[in-house]
Amino acid sequence: MYLAYSLLLTLGLIVLIPHFLIQALAHGKYIAGLRQRLGSLPSVNGKPVIWLHCVSVGETQAARPLVQRVKQQFPHHALVVSTITLTGQKLARDVFRTTAESVFYFPFDWRWSVRRALKTINPAAVLIMETELWPNFLRECKARRIPVALVNGRISRQSFRRYTVIRFFLRRVLNCLSLAVMQSETDVGRLRKLGMPDDKLYTAGNLKFDAELAGE
Repeated sequence: MYLAYSLLLTLGLIVLIPHFLIQALAHGKYIAGLRQRLGSLPSVNGKPVIWLHCVSVGETQAARPLVQRVKQQFPHHALVVSTITLTGQKLARDVFRTTAESVFYFPFDWRWSVRRALKTINPAAVLIMETELWPNFLRECKARRIPVALVNGRISRQSFRRYTVIRFFLRRVLNCLSLAVMQSETDVGRLRKLGMPDDKLYTAGNLKFDAELAGE
């Protein structure tokens, strides 16, 4: 199933190449960080690393109180932050300029690019904001015994419907997570129905509200 997923991911990128080229030429999108998206990331020397992954602006903003707590609890660890979008990258570089050792683009979810990235960063732990479930990345983390936590997790009704179609595969993906800290009991229930064990599920509210209070 992982092979089928990787093939579909590759085919999807091939189909979207014309769109990428148009956006790159017209707006400069997707060019920035291409090497990083292919797994060539800046190394972090001398400290164990905690890797925080945010998708875009919303997740980056919500992660602010989490980053403060991580830095307090693990002062001898280096924090690195990854994003997928250009806007998320710009915000992360600004918001975490004094707290993150490095900010970079998340690698494409091919096994070879993920392995390349993990070999360079060698994280002691990975924190994933909301619901970024990249199968090959999670599988490689598990193979390297790197604990991965889903933080501020949420699953919308629409996403839940889509996930139920591939529940048999998603169960294997969720098995790669060490724990999932969800926003609500509804989110916990949906993830449980998709195959996440109860002993890995927790509820802690929405970090977004903490971030808004921190910004006041």
